[in-house]
Amino acid sequence: MAAPREAEAVAEQPAPPKRSHKKKAAKVDESELLTVPDGWKEPAFTREDNPKGLLEESSFATLFPKYREAYLKECWPLVQKALSEHYVNATLDLIEGSMTVTTTKKTFDPYAIIRARDLIKLLARSVPFEQAVRILQDDVACDIIKIGSLVRNRESFIKRRGRLLGPKGSTLKALELLTNCYIMVQGNTVSALGPFSGLKEVRKVVLDTMKNIHPIYNIKTLMIKRELSKDPELRSQSWERFLPKFKRKNLKKRKEPKKKNVKKEYTPFPPPQPESQIDKELASGEYFLKESQKKRKQVEEIKAKQADAIKKRQEERNKAFIPPKEKPVVKAKKASTEKKIDIEAIKEKVKNAKKKKLGALPVEEVKLKIAADEKKKKKKK
Repeated sequence: MAAPREAEAVAEQPAPPKRSHKKKAAKVDESELLTVPDGWKEPAFTREDNPKGLLEESSFATLFPKYREAYLKECWPLVQKALSEHYVNATLDLIEGSMTVTTTKKTFDPYAIIRARDLIKLLARSVPFEQAVRILQDDVACDIIKIGSLVRNRESFIKRRGRLLGPKGSTLKALELLTNCYIMVQGNTVSALGPFSGLKEVRKVVLDTMKNIHPIYNIKTLMIKRELSKDPELRSQSWERFLPKFKRKNLKKRKEPKKKNVKKEYTPFPPPQPESQIDKELASGEYFLKESQKKRKQVEEIKAKQADAIKKRQEERNKAFIPPKEKPVVKAKKASTEKKIDIEAIKEKVKNAKKKKLGALPVEEVKLKIAADEKKKKKKK
């Protein structure tokens, strides 16, 4: 009886599902999931997201330079009005030279105080209020880059900072157009305001410029990236093949020292021992002379030196009396008379000139005049 029961149990078990040889639906492309759709924006943070508000009061303060006092005093009512929309209080202390922002009981956005802190920081770094107030928007951020400690030499620092601006601010304007950021170069800092992707590029360009890499190279790269981003097919591909690769050229050669220290060849033997004074006297034979002879020899040497010195001094004095060498006199060449002068023609001209009186008419004209006068007289008669 056991065999049929087992057969019934096997029959009662559900049949295994039939394997479907059909392929599953095509997988969604991962690159589409990673990219943000065009025109998408994160929804704004409202009171409904945080109806109970904040538990504690937060505050931030920052100092500002003396030259910003007049501008801040003028635009401070606008700052207070902009921050009051986010329920944040702002106070200006002209005695201490500081700005303070604090949250209130009505503040519901916990990130509003961070944006208010960035606003007063930008105002302290000479950013105008019209640009600085954009930091209160959700899709705008700021970055204050400190460049004062990146270059040791003050002259090279000023030169490299000037490269960021460019002639009449053209380089800075090009960076602003390519990154969609507002950039302010002031003192030892560079303040940037704009979208996150643009701030990343601005920081790279500024740091490279301080490392003595001209900003024009980065601007070329940004222009190429801007054109590549318009093509949807290239979004998932690497752009390295399109981007330019600039090699750094060291034009300045290392200065070679005037005196080159040439190393001598190594020898295991020590240098020869220098001769002593006694050895030199023995070699010359002076050692065997008497004291009187040695003194006489020294006196003769001194007299010979004195005679040479007197002779040289006398020669230098006589140089003043030696006449300088005169240059040879160059004889003037006679003017070449290529054209022969007609003396007889000149003589005739002189004779004719003597006959004429100053201001007198020529002979023919005088004869004509006399003839005309005679005709008039005849007519009268």
